[in-house]
Amino acid sequence: MKDFNEILKIAEDIYHNPELGFKERKTGEIIKEFIKRYSPDTVIESFSKTGLKFNIGEGKKKKIAILAELDAVYAPTHFHSDNKTGAAHNCGHYSQVAILLALWKKLYDSKEYEKLDYSIGFIFTPAEEYLDIDYRKVLKKEKEIVYFSGKAEGIRQGVFDEYDLAIGIHSMGGDFEKRGIEINCNLAGFLYKYYTFIGKASHAGFAPHLGVNAYSISTLFNNALSLYRQQLDDSYMVRINPIILETNMGVNIIPNKIKLGLDIRAHSVDYILELSKQIDKMAKNCTEALNGEINIETEMGYLPFIQDLYLSEFVKTTFKKFNNIDFCKENNSVSAAGDIGDLSFILPCIQIGYTGFTGTIHGDDFIHKDSEYIFLYSHNFYSSF
Repeated sequence: MKDFNEILKIAEDIYHNPELGFKERKTGEIIKEFIKRYSPDTVIESFSKTGLKFNIGEGKKKKIAILAELDAVYAPTHFHSDNKTGAAHNCGHYSQVAILLALWKKLYDSKEYEKLDYSIGFIFTPAEEYLDIDYRKVLKKEKEIVYFSGKAEGIRQGVFDEYDLAIGIHSMGGDFEKRGIEINCNLAGFLYKYYTFIGKASHAGFAPHLGVNAYSISTLFNNALSLYRQQLDDSYMVRINPIILETNMGVNIIPNKIKLGLDIRAHSVDYILELSKQIDKMAKNCTEALNGEINIETEMGYLPFIQDLYLSEFVKTTFKKFNNIDFCKENNSVSAAGDIGDLSFILPCIQIGYTGFTGTIHGDDFIHKDSEYIFLYSHNFYSSF
């Protein structure tokens, strides 16, 4: 129980000290301190500003990468958010870190890694959540990063070049009564779009006819999006979520500028690009109809994640050996996205989900519930592949 209590303490320390992407310095120090305490000679490499990587069982022909994500979500209303940054661990990344540390400790103490015919890379990637974009734009402008996600940056830097396949793990959304895992849950990819509608200011009471209402243009565009949803192909699991990012509206002035952001999510790169062209056309036509102007910016988000079915079969076979795992959920694609999708285009990848949480994922009340299952049993399962 000593090891369990130590890992649980680390998990809760990270949970209560959440950090946004490319800022996970305290989390990184926790990882390095733990590894160096038990293995001072382990070489820990840094990448993507705050990412960390180290291997165990070097010299083997095959190499497997096991991934954990470091960053939190921006969720200032979460009951354990950081009151200065608004960060909160309501996606469960803190548990990934703790599980990987527990797995490493088990393999290191038992020397089980010496019996394996492959070496294992433990890779802790930053900035999986696509947020805090203004900060990341500054990093990009200052040439500290090129891409907005930790795995994409890692790919650029060659972090994954030595590995033959990669395994990710992730908390499952939902409050499950039984203990379980999930395999073959494909994720969507997405583009991020900025639409800046530009009108003309005038006095809203005295001379509204002299203005061009940017808010009205954005409203027309939102209505067009709503009507367009009927034409979407459901097989691609499309999600489009427009939000207002910036506005200078006042009740006595016709607003002359409003900026919308939206992501276009789907399970096909080609369909995402097709939708992007169509939605740009809608935005331009709505703007023209009300005599405004428009500026459109497009940023690549993540590629769709299509899991390697062959690799998942090993997980499915292994889970049956464990009496404390009650079910294996599979083939349940969702419209959430992750930068592991980018990695899956260059390496065979799988991601294993695990239960043990309560509250709504990315909501205000997400936290671990079954600590024994998450932090004690899980690393035994992962070490048995």
